[in-house]
Amino acid sequence: MSSHLFAAAVLVAMVISFGGSDAQLSATFYSTTCTNVSSIVSGVLQQALSSDSRIAASLIRLHFHDCFVDGCDASILLDNSDAIQSEKQAAPNDGSARGYDVVDDMKAAVENVCPSVVSCADVLALAAEASVRLSQGPSWDVLLGRRDGTTANRDEANNLPAPFDPLSILQSKFSAVGLDDTDLVALSGAHTFGRAKCSSFSNRLYNFSDGNPDPSLDSSYLTTLQQNCPQNGNGDTLNDLDPTTSDRFDNNYFTNLQNNQGLLESDQKLFSTSGASTVSIVNNFAGSQSAFFQSFAQSMINMGSISPLTGSQGEIRLDCKRVNGS
Repeated sequence: MSSHLFAAAVLVAMVISFGGSDAQLSATFYSTTCTNVSSIVSGVLQQALSSDSRIAASLIRLHFHDCFVDGCDASILLDNSDAIQSEKQAAPNDGSARGYDVVDDMKAAVENVCPSVVSCADVLALAAEASVRLSQGPSWDVLLGRRDGTTANRDEANNLPAPFDPLSILQSKFSAVGLDDTDLVALSGAHTFGRAKCSSFSNRLYNFSDGNPDPSLDSSYLTTLQQNCPQNGNGDTLNDLDPTTSDRFDNNYFTNLQNNQGLLESDQKLFSTSGASTVSIVNNFAGSQSAFFQSFAQSMINMGSISPLTGSQGEIRLDCKRVNGS
């Protein structure tokens, strides 16, 4: 009996340990203070989508790049100031992260109805969910109650998961924030929509190994990409991450990987790394869109719960670009 009691105590301790980061987050956090916050954010996004089909993918990327740097605290939204080196100028964000103006519009719309109540970090989390849902992807109950940070961390932002990272490095970076291989594969599935610049994958096309293209690239897809991204051409040219359904959230990303048509090296590595645990997960998601959608929703909740500021920590920024009083 004592061994059973000990095991139960260990289990309770583990639940407390692993659940502590999001223990104060709740899907009903604003149920009395800003009832319509989700619909307000969705409304602004729908308007933005009417003129910018890329914005949904851009907003989910902002949320990802925020949460991986000192937790989901909207630090990525802060501009440079005397006290802050903005993460916007970190290499993974500079010239590629976008959608800040739409987040500002969302925040302004929320402030108009619920002043000084909803954090920028929560606006960003809601925007990510709406971006997926409005692109025919899954929906989930966004856990809310984050507060905004008052600092940024450009050095850490420079270490975000990168399109050139080998699988082992990606796994290490995800593990460092409490995410496992299923989270890695599921969240990578967000590359089922959006665009990437030639500069983020052109090394695969011409001089990947011994002066040859990446052998894991399908030959016909390689030819297409070389046409879109000629050697020494414009590195800013945009390419669909998913050439089949570029603006729809679905599981085609995973069948693309099976066909050696992953655009980024980091994408294709999930499937082409021999013996990797990620291969079976890719196959599962390729065979079942519902399995992907279910895992993606849970992984977004997991990611959104990385080291949030809650309670009296941080602040509720009135302007997402700057710390209050600055």
